[in-house]
Amino acid sequence: MLSSAFVFGSADQAAAAFRGEADAYIYGRWGNPSVEELEAKVAALEGAEAGVATASGMAAVTGALLSRVVSGDHVVAPLAFYGESARLMRERLPRFGIETTFVDATSVEAYVAALRPTTRLVYAETPANPTLGITDLEALSAALRPRGILLVVDNTFATPYCQNPLRLGADLVVHSMTKALGGHGDAIGGGVVGSRGLTEPVRDLVVKGLGGVLAPFNAFLIARGIRTLALRQERACASASILAQRLSEHRAVARVHYPGLATHPGHDVARRQMRAFGSLLSFELTGGLAAGKRILDEVRVVSHAVSLGDVRSLVTHPASTTASTMPAELRARAGIGDGLVRVSAGIEDVEDLWADLASAL
Repeated sequence: MLSSAFVFGSADQAAAAFRGEADAYIYGRWGNPSVEELEAKVAALEGAEAGVATASGMAAVTGALLSRVVSGDHVVAPLAFYGESARLMRERLPRFGIETTFVDATSVEAYVAALRPTTRLVYAETPANPTLGITDLEALSAALRPRGILLVVDNTFATPYCQNPLRLGADLVVHSMTKALGGHGDAIGGGVVGSRGLTEPVRDLVVKGLGGVLAPFNAFLIARGIRTLALRQERACASASILAQRLSEHRAVARVHYPGLATHPGHDVARRQMRAFGSLLSFELTGGLAAGKRILDEVRVVSHAVSLGDVRSLVTHPASTTASTMPAELRARAGIGDGLVRVSAGIEDVEDLWADLASAL
């Protein structure tokens, strides 16, 4: 519903609404029917009690963190994950007295070893951006639960089609709904789902308090995209699997990162916790940076863009784009080399995609 404010039936109703005693819409920052419908859809997809929609994926990540941690608290997060999420924890949270330790997220032991008495939250992203590393969510949640530490999982790469972290023990799940949930590259939005007791503080902080409001029309566009999520993901996951296998056999490719490959170190865990292996893959070129740039300049069917989960197949060079804010030392530790290229498979014919990549290679 495209309205910034809503008409009250009476003065008494308005006063009751502001006291929280009447079921009425007040103002777009406080609630909108179109946005609430989307929140219910995403919560249902993840098997959650409730959800809150935000203006972007980063608003969702920020809200999930800042609603749970305060000055003096400690967070544990992956070495390799979305660059802006990493920057939030590396550069911005310390200004509020919140410290983060970054670990190898493929090792539950590394997470546990980094815990402190002040650790309040552990953050995971699996498969990870852009290395496609896998975190064993069930084992990690089992290690955190007795300690009373919250587990927040970014499920953007996997999507609810492939994986449901709440069923594996996570407390909150965040999404950049800009990506596969919307699916058409035409709307920006984010979401946090979990119990109502955990999501309402996110709404109060990041939507009502900081103004990270999802536009109603964007909510409509993302909800429209969700209608075809299963069809799109089925096609995209199948294509990603074929591309990963063929790339692994190409002489110009040193290594392919895709959890569906038996050679992937997280393959067994991915088989256990995912229904499908996702539409994202990355690969390392033997020619390094120069070869990576050549790929980007030569593709014609695949679009050179930094997003993912689109109906279009997209390719990007993380070291110079999405991970460029990471210090070089951290990028190296995270396995994000200059020759790493990330591909998000879309719904085009896989033979057209392969012909394009093979020609560029």
